[in-house]
Amino acid sequence: MTESKRIENKKIKVKMSLGDRAFEVLAFVIGLLITLIVLYPLFYILISSVSKPFFVDNGSVVWWPVGFNLESYKKAFDIPGFFVAYGNTLFYTIFGVGVNMVLTSLGAYALSKDRFMFRKFFTFFVVFTLWFNAGIIPTYLNIKELGLLNTRSGILIAFAINAYNLIILRSFFESVPKSLEEAAYMDGANNFKIFLKVYLPLSKPALITISMFYAVHRWNGFFWAMNMLRDDSKMPLQVLLKKLIVDRSANEVEASIITANSMSSPLTVIYAVIVVAVVPMILAYPFIQKYFKKGAMIGAVKE
Repeated sequence: MTESKRIENKKIKVKMSLGDRAFEVLAFVIGLLITLIVLYPLFYILISSVSKPFFVDNGSVVWWPVGFNLESYKKAFDIPGFFVAYGNTLFYTIFGVGVNMVLTSLGAYALSKDRFMFRKFFTFFVVFTLWFNAGIIPTYLNIKELGLLNTRSGILIAFAINAYNLIILRSFFESVPKSLEEAAYMDGANNFKIFLKVYLPLSKPALITISMFYAVHRWNGFFWAMNMLRDDSKMPLQVLLKKLIVDRSANEVEASIITANSMSSPLTVIYAVIVVAVVPMILAYPFIQKYFKKGAMIGAVKE
């Protein structure tokens, strides 16, 4: 080790006071507790879904499965319309996020330009929707009058832009150096080409972060799908899950007939469906985690 490195290490040790170390330990412990509190409910659902319902009901399942079996998953996959609902959820998420990102990025790009004549006017009305909105009934009536009820396109179009995501993406576009845009103009590029070739490549962390926000909202959304759709063939998985929960509550007598030999119950089947429903989001997160480090601060720093 060189002398300079020794001096540097010595300086670091001097800076780390007892109070600083105590704060780090406290922050680590609090962070660990919060992580456990957040993850345990999902972990409990997972181990309950592969346990015998008798042991789930009597509280024996706490930290590991008891009476391990996969019968609940078999019953879940045998639910009429399960794979249709799962396919619908994938459809609404993939194509819905595509619609969200196209419209949100175009709107954010336009509102980020000072040369846009009505920039402040439109920005005000976008922000206004964050404070006040029409409410559930007027929104439903508006969707009905537009002829979007009981259509797949209605789910995709009715909630195509989130005002909050639009504003933070606009702020990120504003932080892109104007010199890059001016250089592109000098090379003969128009607005659309600048948007595609300059802004989108530079905004990759922000775009992926916003896409994840939209994807989670699309994947978990059930309220408007439940109210807008009538055909079971168009229902997403979350509506099917809600139906299972309601049916279980309406048939408490049947659900309560559980013996030590029962391999599954309505509750453990619901747990199995929940696990299957959250797996895609859990698998996708590690691949985009690195972008969240940059995307978490989108629009926070302006040059």
